[in-house]
This record gives sequence, C-alpha cells and structure tokens, in this order.
Amino acid sequence: MSETNSAAETAAPHRYTAAMAADIEARWQDFWDAEGTYEAPNPTGDLAGDPELAARPKKFIMDMFPYPSGAGLHVGHPLGYIATDVFARHQRMTGHNVLHTLGFDAFGLPAEQYAVQTGTHPRVSTEANIENMTAQLRRLGLGHDKRRSFATIESEYYKWTQWIFLQIFNSWYDTEADRARPIAELVEQFESGARPTPDGRDWSALSATERADILGEYRLAYASDAPVNWSPGLGTVLANEEVTADGRSERGNFPVFKAKLRQWNMRITAYADRLLNDLDGLDWPEAIKLQQRNWIGRSEGARVDFPVDGADSITVFTTRQDTLFGATYMVLAPEHELVERIIPAAWPEGTHAVWTGGYASPAEAVAAYRKLAAAKSDVERQAEAKDKTGVFTGAYATNPVSGEKVPVFIADYVLMGYGTGAIMAVPAHDARDFAFARAFELPMRCVVEPSDDRGTDPSMWEDAFGSYDAKLVNSANDEISLDGLGVVDAKARITEWLTAHGVGEGTVNFRLRDWLFSRQRYWGEPFPIVYDEDGIAHPLPESMLPLELPEVDDYSPRTFDPEDADTRPETPLSRNADWVDVTLDLGDGNGPKKYRRETNTMPNWAGSCWYELRYLDPNNDQKLVDPAIEQYWMGPREGQPTGGVDLYVGGAEHAVLHLLYARFWSKVLHDLGHISSAEPFHKLYNQGMIQAFVYRDSRGIAVPAAEVEEQDGKFYYQGEKVSRVLGKMGKSLKNAVTPDEICTEYGADTLRLYEMAMGPLDVSRPWDTRAVVGQYRLLQRLWRNVVDEETGEVTVVDTEPGEETLRALHKAIDGVGQDMAGMRFNTAIAKVTELNNYLTKAGGPLSRSVAESLVLLVAPLAPHIAEELWRRLGHTGSVVHQDFPVADPAYVVDETVTCVVQVKGKVKARLEISPSITDEELEALALADPAVVAALDGAGIRKVIVRAPKLVNIVPA
Repeated sequence: MSETNSAAETAAPHRYTAAMAADIEARWQDFWDAEGTYEAPNPTGDLAGDPELAARPKKFIMDMFPYPSGAGLHVGHPLGYIATDVFARHQRMTGHNVLHTLGFDAFGLPAEQYAVQTGTHPRVSTEANIENMTAQLRRLGLGHDKRRSFATIESEYYKWTQWIFLQIFNSWYDTEADRARPIAELVEQFESGARPTPDGRDWSALSATERADILGEYRLAYASDAPVNWSPGLGTVLANEEVTADGRSERGNFPVFKAKLRQWNMRITAYADRLLNDLDGLDWPEAIKLQQRNWIGRSEGARVDFPVDGADSITVFTTRQDTLFGATYMVLAPEHELVERIIPAAWPEGTHAVWTGGYASPAEAVAAYRKLAAAKSDVERQAEAKDKTGVFTGAYATNPVSGEKVPVFIADYVLMGYGTGAIMAVPAHDARDFAFARAFELPMRCVVEPSDDRGTDPSMWEDAFGSYDAKLVNSANDEISLDGLGVVDAKARITEWLTAHGVGEGTVNFRLRDWLFSRQRYWGEPFPIVYDEDGIAHPLPESMLPLELPEVDDYSPRTFDPEDADTRPETPLSRNADWVDVTLDLGDGNGPKKYRRETNTMPNWAGSCWYELRYLDPNNDQKLVDPAIEQYWMGPREGQPTGGVDLYVGGAEHAVLHLLYARFWSKVLHDLGHISSAEPFHKLYNQGMIQAFVYRDSRGIAVPAAEVEEQDGKFYYQGEKVSRVLGKMGKSLKNAVTPDEICTEYGADTLRLYEMAMGPLDVSRPWDTRAVVGQYRLLQRLWRNVVDEETGEVTVVDTEPGEETLRALHKAIDGVGQDMAGMRFNTAIAKVTELNNYLTKAGGPLSRSVAESLVLLVAPLAPHIAEELWRRLGHTGSVVHQDFPVADPAYVVDETVTCVVQVKGKVKARLEISPSITDEELEALALADPAVVAALDGAGIRKVIVRAPKLVNIVPA
C-alpha cells in the first residue's frame, strides 16, 4: 500500500483499514474456534428421536482436499475453498445443517523426494507443511468444522484405508448377482461343488497354493505378474492414469517403460458397466462424464479364438467380426504371455526373409524386438505416421472361418492395455494393418466392397478401404456366407456361427484396465498382507491394524538410469529385515508362523478414495462409519438415487484418476453393506483456474513478475525486454502471489470478495493485484454506511425506509439470494455493490432494518466485517446462524415498466405502464397514444402484435 494511501486511511481514527481488518479478522476467527460456530451436529440415532435435526435439511459440501506442499498456498489455490465457504454460509443462513470441513491428502512423492534429498523424515516435513497451510487457510476465515479434519498419514485414518483394502481383497464380483460378495461365499461354492474348479478336481484335493491361485483369479484385489509402467527415474511403477500422453511420468517427467513385474491390482474392470451406467444419475459436468465414458471405453463385438499349432489359442476381440474372412495374419503385443509359448525353436521352412528381422531364430528375433518396444511410449507405438515394425514369431494360427494358416507376428502398434493384446489383421480394411502388410509383403483380401472405382484387388490400392455401410464380399465357406449382407446383419450372422462352433461369441470389451495399486516407495500406506513360506498372501486380522510404517535409515527406493528399461525396483521397506520377516499368529488356527511382509506401499490415491466417509464420523475407532450417520449425510434420497456428497468442488484434472477410483471403492463398500451410498459424489463442480502472467527473458527463463515494468505496452526486467504470456501461477514461474500478502495489505475479506468477483466460478481468469483495491473500497463504503469513521459510533436510525429504498433493497435480496444458490458469486457481489452504492448516494443515516439486511447479504462473502457490524448493531449471536433476508415480492416487481410501441417496425412511442397490464389494455393504450395516431395518419390497421408489457408492434393496412 502506498504511503499516500496509508496517510489517508489513518486520517480518520475509525476508518476501515488493513490494520483494522487484521484485528477484526483475528478476533472473529478466535471467537468462531472458541464457540464451535461451524460444528455440524450428527444424528445420535433415528432422526425421529431428534425432531430439531429432522426439521432441518442437510447439506454436505466438500472440496478436493489439498496436498500440503512446502511452498504453501498462492492466491490461485483458495479459489474453490472460498467458493464452497460462501455457498456453505449461505446454506446455513437458509436453514440447512451444513457439514463443511477440510483435511489433508498427505502421502505422496513430494515429501519422499524431499526426504531423499535432505534426510528429513517425510512425516516431519509433511506435518510442518500442514501446520503452515492450516494457518494460511484459517486466515481466510473458512468456516470448517475443525473437529472433523484429519490427514491421511494419521494411523487412526489409514487403519481404515487398510481395512477397506482387506474388504476388497476378501471379495469377488458375482456377475450373476451383479455385485461384490465376500470371498468366503465363493469358497463355500467350491467346497460344496456348486462351482466346479478349473480342472474338475474336488476343492479338498487341491493344495493350498492351488486354492490361492484360483481365488486370485476372482479377488477384487490381487497380485499378478503383468506388464506395468516402470519408471526407473522414480524407482517405481505407475498406473496408466499417471503416465502422460507422450509416455512420461506425470510426476517428474521421467521416461516410462513397459516391464513385467509382480504387482497388486484392483479389479476395477469388474465394475466397468456400473461405473458407466451410473454416470447418468450424477449431477456432473458433461465434459467430465465424457472423459470417464471414453476412459472406460465400452465397445460391443466378438471374441474369436484362433488355434495355434499345439494346444494354445490366440483370443482376439474385434468390433468388426464381419471381416473375419479378410484376416490374413495376426499380431500380438510384444508383452503378450503367449509369445514365449508359441515360438518354435527354428524358423519354419520357407520363412520370408523380411519377416525374420535378420535373426537366426525366432527366440532371438522376439527378444531383440521386445527390448526395442519396451523403450517406447504407448503414444510412440501407436503413431500413425511412423514406419510399421515387427517380427515373425515363427508360429502360425488357423483362421477359424477360412481354415487358412496365418502367420503370427509381434508388433509394437498392438498394446496389451487394449482388448486382449492380440488382433486379427484385416489389412485391406485397416490403415495400420495395410501399412504393416505392405512393409512385410503380407497378403491382403478385400471382404468389404469398395464404394469407389478402386476395384477389389488390394495390392493395387494406395491405402485401406474401411466402411460401415458397404456390402460384404469374398466371405463364405461351406457352412456360411456373408456375401451381399450389410455390416450389421453380417456381424449378427457370423457371431451366431462362431458361438455354435465354439470358437467365439458376442461380447463386450472395455478400454478400462485394472488399477495398478503398488508403489515401490516408503511414504505410503503399508499393505496389511503377509506371505507364508509358499508365497501365499494372507490378510492381517483387523486386530493387527493399523500396520504402521517402520523407521528406516534410507527413504529412497533404488533409482536407476532413467533411460535403462532393464532395471528392476527395490523398495525402502525391503531393506528393513526386522520389519519384513515376522512371526505372527493370524488367528486362523495355525498358531504362530513365520511370514514375510509386503514391501510395496499403496499409491497416494488410496487415502482419497474414501475420505468423504471419514468426515462424517472422524473419531470412530470401532467401525468405518456409523450407519445412521452415513445414511443421514450421504444416503440415497429424492433426486439422488445413488446418494453421495451434495456438492463436491475441485479441479477437472482428476476426471479419470481420483474420481474414478473413489467411485469404484464406494461401489464395493456399498455392495458389501458397509455404506448406503453407491456413489461418493452426487454433484460435482469444477472451478476454473486463477492464472497469472509469466515473464521470460531472451533465454526463456522466467523472471520475477513483481519486478517487471511496463513501458509503452512493452515489458522490461532490469532494463531487458521480456516476453509476457498468460499461464499458470506458481513458484517456479516466479509469478506467485501469496494470500498472506493480500491479507496483510487489504484483509482477508477483500481477498475473498476479489476472488469471487473476478468472473464466473467455472471459468479461468487472470489475477491482477491492482484490481484488488476495488473490493477493498467496497468494504470501506459498507463500513461508512454503518459506522462513523470519526467517532466509531453506529449511525443507523430506527425509522422506516422509503419505498424507493425498499425496492432497491428487496431487488438486491432477491437477486443475491438466487445468485448464491446458483454459485454465481460474481453477480451476487455486483448486486451488493449496486445496493451499497445506492445507499451511499442516497445520503443520510441508514434505517436499522436496511443496514441489518445489508450486513446479512454480505455475511457469506465477507464474514469478518459482517460479524463485526452485526455485533455493533447490537446483536449478541453470531451472524453465521442468522436467517438470510427474504425478499418481499411486492417490492421486487417494478412499479412501472417501459413499453416500446412500433409502427412499421419503427419506434413511435414509449409508454410507462404497470407490469401486470393485459394484452387488451396495452393495445388500447398504444392505439390511443397521440404519436401513434399521427404515425398512422388515418391508415387502417392490418395487425397489432402485443407482447405485454414490453412491446406493441402495429402493422398498417
């Protein structure tokens, strides 16, 4: 703040200044904490026994909780928190029991990376960051129920994260019942013979390892050897959702490779249909729903088995089973498990030289190609413009409809993450297959009749021909013919044939893959799993939870050359032998035995999959959540058939990460009867981003934005011209502005008003520190309208306001109330400003009733100054729980409105009329107006169009 402004502010001893704002804000924040102002009561049982609570509607409002960064907050971070606070305050004032609180998502890589660099325990740095962020958030006056706050690193919290993991581990998905069931019920089916074992033997005849392997094929949480995203630079594997489009780690931008490792997975694919279908009942932005639908990727087609010489078959999924007669070769993903089983010892006689890659044997060719493919990202592997590469496996498969032997290749353009990791290649009708066939001199057969004049010999074509409208050709054997059929009919007929012959069936496929749930890190929830001497996984009993992290000397995983795909992870926990190797009695009747603990930890997403439930019942150490409490806050109700949080606000970047994972966990817990809500978040709102200008010098390096000077529309830093672009705000970009800076210079209420006034909440907007003063002056005018700046005395009078003032007041009340309910806070502030300016210009002291209504309108937006003015107006209770003003309809409707009268489309008169006038009355007034009579000049009237009360259009004869 300039010295001139400071001098002006101190001229009046009771003027609202930054110093006064700081005092007011600190005092009321202390008051709120001491009084428990924001504490939301839980039902103590059946609501019928709590009539006061039953009479109030509830509202559960949540923010995506923050990760406690060491850099603290910049002004972009609190945008959503302030918005939910304003909304929550308005809801309280309209009679709702509001649950609004905030915790911390505190496991994760940043604290661990800091620990690796400095030796500081991740808990120490994380808790320090939480303390700093808590202070910053408190300064903003956020009305959180602090009794309900927690951090995911607290053992009392992650005890239940581990407990939920065990519920998922001990469950399977019953496709007939379409829900998860306890694994014990599946075991009963095997024991009774109701469900046969894979090889038909009695369950009792199987070894413990064989039983464990069979159950692992059903469990919703399971360990498997599978291709994973391996990031040597981070020393850990990553979920698909944590890998960027260019094949690098989202955190740290390290290369990511495909590697085969034993990892924990969540069988989220079992819920693919429900995750897809239940989106329809959610009040979410359509863009987020679309992202989830695309990520789940449901497609209908057929599964087709291609027998391979020997005992194996290659299974493909295709949405174009009608083109099966055109399949002239097959391609497996390099990582496919069948590759090693089908390759022969030597190249078959007559193998084309182009197919071998120059290698002496199939094994050598496959090994070399696999190494090359592992070094490429999925995006690189699927690039349309790149040359198609691959190698023949030496094996042939049989096309089940034609009986032809077709060569089996591996190629990097086929991925394990899509379909079955194998394709039937129909090169005449697929551009990638066409390019591959050309490169490897493979045959092509036209089975879809081209609509142009290219003919039916693909060897003469420049590219593939694909169509969903053409007729089938060259597609017949002794038992079936598709020739002349359209695609839809051909697909139906071939699917029936495949099913009848036991070589395929109609099926649905999903793009969604199971969720990789292991991390080779220290700072995460330990798995409550131990392994016996046979390698069988055993869950810890609930009495042994929480399983806490041990102290370690070295927090770093073994990291590697980021470009070395052949390395393998080594976790920090695996180096702690005293913790890993234990003797336990698991209570299973086998007594104490030696076990080995799981040395991976859970991903950082685990703690955020269920935190909405912990807010409900944060001190419950006996169960996940009290059923009555969960039912009250999140249970299904009218308009919310699957239940969930009433309002969830956060960034759109979590569409297919946190939001998808949390939905999956909720559905499992719902199926098992632990919660009544099948969805975690009923209404989702994505706030925009506060952006800031980034200034870069000639080297492209960001320079401090605060030190850049503007001259004639150009920008200079220390005399050097710099470029300016609008982008993110952040410490690394040297353009961050902290909320502490703004609170010190103007006060928290000013910051709150400015962030809400910048524009619609769901739209990104640029930060401009110079514009903050506008909201500061609004608060100063508000203060002057109630308090004398010289004496500090309240200036309101106990007289009734005039009609004009009442109209201005009640229009504002009506508009602000609607805007608050619709989260249009920028327009609500505009209406408050308009009212305040009107009252200022009107002059004279305010009527008490007007002043009180004005303070109540402001209270959700600027709670500190509202509390102070409310108290000075003589009230003893907090403004937080006062009733929001209600508009009198008689004053909301304008006394008169202006009606435009047109003749031949030109305005000839304006009439001041009652807004309730009828069409007939308005037509009579318009025709009698002297200006209209003169314009008609005796002409007859062909038509009169009346749109009461705003328009009359007269068309002369």
